[in-house]
Amino acid sequence: MATQVKDELMASDETYRRLAQEHSQYAQRLESLVTKRFLSEEEQIEETRLKKLKLRLKDQMEQIAQQRNQPHQFA
Repeated sequence: MATQVKDELMASDETYRRLAQEHSQYAQRLESLVTKRFLSEEEQIEETRLKKLKLRLKDQMEQIAQQRNQPHQFA
């Protein structure tokens, strides 16, 4: 996604901003898991869950950006 569009959405769209914040939180938690040498079974499950959540949020953010870029059509 173009940085300009992302910056505009961060400044103007509360939903996009919330999704981006959640995505960042999940990424930080994943990073803390990745740095561990061994993961417990519970941590492995959490890692998988976080990856799925991050992907879902990214998809939602992309959808918002695509809607913003589509020209409005009038009937």
